[in-house]
Amino acid sequence: MALRLYNTLSSKIEEFHPLEGDEVRMYSCGPTVYDYGHIGNFRTFVAVDLLRRYLRQSGFRVRHVMNITDVDDKIIRNAANAGMGVKEYTAKYEKAFLEDCVTLNLEQPILVRATDHIPEMAEFIAKLAEKGYAYRTEDGSYYFRISKFPAYGKLSKKDFAGLEDGARVDVDEYEKDSARDFALWKAPKSGEASWQTSIGSGRPGWHIECSALSMEELGESFDLHAGGEDLIFPHHENEIAQSEALTGKPFAHFWFHARFLLVEGEKMSKSLGNFFTLRDLVLKGHKPSSIRFLLASVPYRNQLNFTFDGLKQAAVSVERLRNFEARLTTTQFSTSSKTSLTDVARETMERIRSSMDDDLNTAQAQAAIFDMVRKANAAIDAGQLGKEDVRSLETALKSFDELFAVLKDDDGPKVEKILEWARAEGREKDITSDALALINAQQVSNQEIESKVSQMEAARRARDFKTSDAIRAQLVASGILVEITKDGVRWRRK
Repeated sequence: MALRLYNTLSSKIEEFHPLEGDEVRMYSCGPTVYDYGHIGNFRTFVAVDLLRRYLRQSGFRVRHVMNITDVDDKIIRNAANAGMGVKEYTAKYEKAFLEDCVTLNLEQPILVRATDHIPEMAEFIAKLAEKGYAYRTEDGSYYFRISKFPAYGKLSKKDFAGLEDGARVDVDEYEKDSARDFALWKAPKSGEASWQTSIGSGRPGWHIECSALSMEELGESFDLHAGGEDLIFPHHENEIAQSEALTGKPFAHFWFHARFLLVEGEKMSKSLGNFFTLRDLVLKGHKPSSIRFLLASVPYRNQLNFTFDGLKQAAVSVERLRNFEARLTTTQFSTSSKTSLTDVARETMERIRSSMDDDLNTAQAQAAIFDMVRKANAAIDAGQLGKEDVRSLETALKSFDELFAVLKDDDGPKVEKILEWARAEGREKDITSDALALINAQQVSNQEIESKVSQMEAARRARDFKTSDAIRAQLVASGILVEITKDGVRWRRK
């Protein structure tokens, strides 16, 4: 079965095929770097990362471009209030965003910054003006003339035919009922950053940025444009209008949008006290791998209810996968098999592929891998697993992790970096005992743990259970969980 994705433009699930050969050219709207990224932002970024990974796993070459919006209304306002230049103000938050992406195992696309391409945006606007789609106002601003583009509204499915010709809106974000001719270029204001260009002094509007950057990197028509559902209108609607007005060609052929999330059943809001950045959650003691797993657990077009109980369950799920991988690599298996787990592994990979082909149904993909883990663990406990089964199970687990990226146990160093950041930012009071416990488990080296485990096993063989229990207690106090099995002592970090 070929990959089928929901296309916001057609409001239908369609088979996805690249326009040219086996290369997928995709663009996703990146962060506006005026503050730290919150979990709603990262729900979209994780969804795009899963799409990118699955396209590559499916045999496509992927050219993925993402913008960094480092100039817009909020940035201009905040930088002015802070008495800082735009570049200086945004550098801190861009760095934080890229660090957070590493924390969540997001693969890095080709990054393009708005402020590095302002001359190209000015040329874009000049060409729109030549074609009659843009007009200049007395103060030197430029606006897009919606009435000149009859297809306006085809993405958001709203009829804008009755709009008053020439009515304008100069803010970057607004509701459908406030739709007017939108700003392409904003004249300079006292105390605000501006650039001197071929169309005069000023700064670009938000919407022109993505059109200019995506077309420069991917061409006038490309395969897929991704973002959060909040960007459908006005941002993506305006991108289509200005891009297709310029070229006369379809802009992006597929439009991929991730749903908002709720937090404990409510819309995320600072006023409700349920607004969390990724760093807030880590300071509360939640592992980055658990956060990624939870954000990926609900298909991207369904609303995710992000709860702390859900985070705890995600942590349990990740540990089950890691423990299973450890069992496969540390248990002594016979050369012969007494079960059909090779077939189960193959069926699991087929289920994962079928689920992901079905509009990235991540919930069903996760269900498939845990069905396999349950059956395999039962076979291991019964002594029925052979080495050939193990190879097949490891292949299926690796295939799953190529997408979900949670098997590598690197949470400790990532948490430590965020704790260092918190101390540097004066947020030491926000560091919880749970977060510190995650660090303590990383302060004992693997070599030290193995040495302690060997001592423990030797004490057990000598029936010196008092010494064995004392060593086990030392390990537990250091954040190391110890399990005594018929194959010997196994351990893992808390």
